[in-house]
Amino acid sequence: MALVNVWHLRRVAEASAKPCDICYKPTTSVLITPDNKDYFYVCPGHLKDRGFCTPVIDEAKAAAKQKKEELDREIELIKKEYEDKMKKKKGKDRRGKDKDKENEKDRESKGDVDEEKAEKEKDAKIKAITNKEPSSLADEVPRIYALQKYD
Repeated sequence: MALVNVWHLRRVAEASAKPCDICYKPTTSVLITPDNKDYFYVCPGHLKDRGFCTPVIDEAKAAAKQKKEELDREIELIKKEYEDKMKKKKGKDRRGKDKDKENEKDRESKGDVDEEKAEKEKDAKIKAITNKEPSSLADEVPRIYALQKYD
């Protein structure tokens, strides 16, 4: 039976840290086979070394991460639009303060309604975008590795 070159990264508690099997520095990172038959401790520096191992990248997770980043950019754009709209509206209110108080009350009530309407539009846009967003979050550190083979 041949050993498959697929290793999963697991973390252990700080109290269970053991020395790296390569450089003997204390580490909490463990590479383990999917069937849990073989394992070894390896420090994060060796995980980044492409001569030692390479991460196995899941294309679906990479695509999901990219989509999430695009959605975050859209949300920021909508928020910025809303803030600009509110600044513009406040600028108009400042220019109109010279008019009589009766018209000001009408504008104020109208301004409150417009402000609420604009805020509802912003919330609706954000909600529509976030509803499309998948619930799974991609981790920053790869979880599956393949060791380099040298003949």
